[in-house]
Amino acid sequence: MNEDTVRKWILKADNDLKVAKDELETDEPVTDAVCFHAQQCAEKYLKAFLIFNGEEISRTHDIAYLIALCSELDPDFKNLNRVDVVALTDYAVEIRYPDDFYFPDVEEARSAVEIAEEIKDFVLKKLKKKGYKRKQNAEKR
Repeated sequence: MNEDTVRKWILKADNDLKVAKDELETDEPVTDAVCFHAQQCAEKYLKAFLIFNGEEISRTHDIAYLIALCSELDPDFKNLNRVDVVALTDYAVEIRYPDDFYFPDVEEARSAVEIAEEIKDFVLKKLKKKGYKRKQNAEKR
């Protein structure tokens, strides 16, 4: 496990969450972008956990699949299946292109951010229990 690599994944995840939250607070939030960045945050946190545990990560945006992989290492991850991970997965690709033209409403975007934050908090607690130490001020933007 390379802690520097884990930190980089977490930094990128935190940046995605910051973009999503900042955009959500504007007068007219671009909700598809909020949802996309929320999905990216969740995906990167789950991948950080896998990398921390020495797992190879595949190029996938499927949050449910990533949770399943994490569950093989820690069964508590199955608790994350109660959040609407399917919706988050859809925001990775489908929402970005005009083929499936769809704009989530503000409440849906808020929900996506809340799910991303829940996954972030869950993963950080698990990493801390496994000895990961988050450096203060190391994850500056």
